[in-house]
Amino acid sequence: MPLVTSTEMFKKAYEGGYAIGAFNVNNMEIIQGITEAAKECKSPVILQVSKGARAYANRTYLVKLVEAAEIETGLPIVLHLDHGDSFETCKSCIDDGFTSVMIDASSKPFEENIAITKQVVEYAHAHGVVVEAELGTLAGVEDEVNVSAEDSSYTRPEDVQEFVNRTGCDSLAIAIGTSHGAYKFKPGTKPQLRFDILEEVQKRLPGFPIVLHGSSSVPQDYVQMVNTYGGHMPDAIGVPEDQLREASKLAVCKINIDSDLRLAMTGTIRKYFHDHPGDFDPRQYLKPARANIKELVKHKIVDVLGSDNKI
Repeated sequence: MPLVTSTEMFKKAYEGGYAIGAFNVNNMEIIQGITEAAKECKSPVILQVSKGARAYANRTYLVKLVEAAEIETGLPIVLHLDHGDSFETCKSCIDDGFTSVMIDASSKPFEENIAITKQVVEYAHAHGVVVEAELGTLAGVEDEVNVSAEDSSYTRPEDVQEFVNRTGCDSLAIAIGTSHGAYKFKPGTKPQLRFDILEEVQKRLPGFPIVLHGSSSVPQDYVQMVNTYGGHMPDAIGVPEDQLREASKLAVCKINIDSDLRLAMTGTIRKYFHDHPGDFDPRQYLKPARANIKELVKHKIVDVLGSDNKI
């Protein structure tokens, strides 16, 4: 099965009350862990690549690694650009074989966001590629995304219908209280997604797929592992998983997960070096890291996204 777009995935997810996991990838082991989990769970999956990941791993290597995962697993896989910051970046990914791109012009004024998004949509649709856009801005830091709490803003439901109609985008990322990166909410706080905004958006865009960025839950066992074996992560909690599950029963068809994968890999490797200080074989410390990414993704698919047994 060749790489696919998210169109059919999102249609089934919307009707079925579940979401597709969009997992950020940077190297072979992360791709293997994610897709092995998806195969065992019989789940469709989105592998997404940021501008930073393309620069790190080389644009050709990442595409070929994802194509290899598709060959090995036979899964329906979407290859998606996460947070494309310009028409040129989106065009490059489309030309390289991506089946989905995100243009993030959410920091621009409304009219400029529409103009940039529409330009990407026209090029993408002419090449059989789907486009995710964004309204509202999430706080936090992740790769090239760096937005202060003061500059973040919730999505205005009254804007969404005009934006989608004028741009022709295929899905829309909205801001309802999630946050990029691992440093989300302080312990003792009670994070609460703005379901009132989500429900109003759903009323204005019936049947239209909504996306949540910044949806890592910051698993405390891996945070503790990082800190126990030489790290110094500040205390933080992520987006409650029960709220993500509730969102996926509504209009949310795609939930982005990145920081949790980084924590699983880094915590595992730190522990391995603590337990095996004389080992210098990358295969030995990357193997358990890959295994823990797999287990984390299986948990997300089954307990958070609800996308297991959907293929």
